[in-house]
Amino acid sequence: MAHSTVRATILPEIIKLICANKNVTEREALDMFYSSATGSSFADDDSGLFGQSPLYIYGLFTQEAE
Repeated sequence: MAHSTVRATILPEIIKLICANKNVTEREALDMFYSSATGSSFADDDSGLFGQSPLYIYGLFTQEAE
């Protein structure tokens, strides 16, 4: 399966977690995620982060935000 397909499959789950826990809109959650180092790594095929679970990636995102 292509990396972009995997990312497209798990990104909505990550965004749902951000929306639910940060009380923001989907657009705000997307902006927050892709403005973070975690989001940059997620978008980078070489990082391999796209192969992790949405919950794991969300955990990295929240650790970074703290």
